Amino acid sequence: MSTINAQDDLFSSLGLTRASQDTGPVNDASELGLDTFMKLMVTQLNNQDPFKPMDNSAFLGQIAQFGSVTGLDKLNNQIEALSGSLTSGQALQAGSLVGHEVLVPLDVGSLQPGSSIRGRVDLPESSSALTMRVYDPLGQLVREQSLGAARSGSFQFSWDGVDDSGNHMPAGRYRVEVSAEQGGEPIGMQTELFANVESVSLSGRDGLTLNLAGLGPVAFNNVKQIF
Repeated sequence: MSTINAQDDLFSSLGLTRASQDTGPVNDASELGLDTFMKLMVTQLNNQDPFKPMDNSAFLGQIAQFGSVTGLDKLNNQIEALSGSLTSGQALQAGSLVGHEVLVPLDVGSLQPGSSIRGRVDLPESSSALTMRVYDPLGQLVREQSLGAARSGSFQFSWDGVDDSGNHMPAGRYRVEVSAEQGGEPIGMQTELFANVESVSLSGRDGLTLNLAGLGPVAFNNVKQIF
């Protein structure tokens, strides 16, 4: 009995468990279970050369190697199950975003009739002067506007769709740049723009993708804020 307990302790320390003797082993030709492995080991010991017996360290090494392979296989299965669960959770969460407004790091916004392009920048330090420049789809500057001074932190801005001559620009995609004067030099800031979510796509290669009105797809992981 002590020998059996000692073997059980050895298997337990290696991450292996002995199958219950009450239920009996269930053999699967496509899998090498612990019972089958032990039978092979016993057969190997019974047929070994008595003048060159297997070294104890080699025997334990084979058991440890089998335990490691079995553990890694189970770990991979658990990771795949967890990944599938997380993807399903993200899909449900992203599906609820349809019709909502999100904040995404972009420099191109969609101007709709009677609306504006809004966004924000994060200033690492205070600036004596912020300037917003808007470019049309052809790359031509249509509006340059001073936003004044700003303290460090989040700063929101908007463009009402009017050019420097006071004309309302047509609907379309416009590139927005914001620069902050710091230390006497203008420094370009990363703009984050607001956009409406029209639909959500889910693929195994790209994961979750939000389709933004007038802008197209953007990765769900890039969303900074949801409104």
